[in-house]
Amino acid sequence: MITFSKEQLKIPKMSRDVYLVTAGESEFRRAFPEKRQEELAIDALTMAAELIGTTPAKLKKFIHTCYYGYFADHFGDQLLGEAVIHDRLGLDPLGNVGIKTGGATGGSALWEAVKAVASGYSDCTLALGWERMDEVPTDEGNNYIACAADKDWETPMGHIYTGYYAVMAQRYWQIFGKSEPSFRETMAKIAVKNRGYAIHNPFAQGPMKITVKDVLESPIVAYPLRALDCCLMSVGSACCIVADKKTAYKLTDDPLLVHVGAGSHSLRVADRRDMQIPLLPHETKEQYADLGKRFPGGDRYPGFSGFLAARMACHYAYGMAGVKDPTKDLDFVELHDAFTISDIQSYEDVGIRPYGEGRTYVESGDCYVINPKTKKPGKLPANPSGGLIGCMHAVGATGLMQVCECGLHLWKKHADIHGSEARWRSFGKKKPRNWQDLTIKGAKRALAISHAGVGSHVTATIVERPEARLKGGK
Repeated sequence: MITFSKEQLKIPKMSRDVYLVTAGESEFRRAFPEKRQEELAIDALTMAAELIGTTPAKLKKFIHTCYYGYFADHFGDQLLGEAVIHDRLGLDPLGNVGIKTGGATGGSALWEAVKAVASGYSDCTLALGWERMDEVPTDEGNNYIACAADKDWETPMGHIYTGYYAVMAQRYWQIFGKSEPSFRETMAKIAVKNRGYAIHNPFAQGPMKITVKDVLESPIVAYPLRALDCCLMSVGSACCIVADKKTAYKLTDDPLLVHVGAGSHSLRVADRRDMQIPLLPHETKEQYADLGKRFPGGDRYPGFSGFLAARMACHYAYGMAGVKDPTKDLDFVELHDAFTISDIQSYEDVGIRPYGEGRTYVESGDCYVINPKTKKPGKLPANPSGGLIGCMHAVGATGLMQVCECGLHLWKKHADIHGSEARWRSFGKKKPRNWQDLTIKGAKRALAISHAGVGSHVTATIVERPEARLKGGK
């Protein structure tokens, strides 16, 4: 059984506060035959500069170190891709390093950038990620992605991540969904919601107005997961600029505090040892005392249905930010919905719902911007960007896109950016007549989860308005 020492559970204490100054993203598509990857990175940095009323040239003068995230050299047929991007952005000879942690790469790049500022090594850092997934066939791309599993033990069992998550979905459905057909419909509702939100996002790759029936009748990829349950393979870039307080306020009068925690777990899911559920601040040991009785077979943690890495990342991030109860202290979340089942699993790992009860988050309507049952704002909306299912999964950029989207709400710029006719036209798109402003009104604090593999690496990023800083934050 895994046990932790008090030293291992210590909440990180940064030497100084770190602020999110600005962020940006490119458009996301399945393919960009007309654009080089460097151009997409420039698009993201240009948006970040424009967001604070400056130019890329002026913004770059403040950057001291750079952290670049991209998942696979194979996609772009380019080793040391970070050196190419760094050069094209005009940031040589500043120090830079490439980051690779699978699907969590974007979040991990930001984690490193934040630590560089917190330590005092740099006053301002750039975290930028991208992925070029259009230069190989889809089946070959899935093969590359599956190489992030343990190739000796896990790869022979399925060789694509949809296969891994299909097995987890089957087990979760059997134990916590009690094999009820309605649980499969709950999964489908997530796809309907997220693809529907993407309709109102000009950056998004996969906007679709669909129904639960459409999801359930889409082609099977690996049962019970169907095509519309799965995230997108994407091309695009996103970035975040973080700085110390003095530098942040030189660049903008509205920076956001940022906290990042990280966790990991064995690639080999079958080797994940049984252990007691690590508790988040609002949980008690008693609430899980009868978990096996309520859900026979569900008392083995993390088993094949939970992500210990996400729980650990939140343990650190919540402690740093002073979050006591995510359902009360957070205003919305951007979760790593690689598959509809992983979205439900994440609800429990981050403490939005207790283990075994993730489906109630969807069924209650709490996860919607507007609760479909009450017609009032949802209690804790999830993935108003459209997430990985509706917006994109350009792997190295994904975690950074999520933080960028969180920032747009907190800066009260979400409607201006997403509703801009000029932006829609610049992407060769027509703004929908039924475009909706999905701004989370009055939001002060948000969480973004960047997740790799079957939970092998996870980062939890909390951004918050400085005037709303919680007591107890480190």
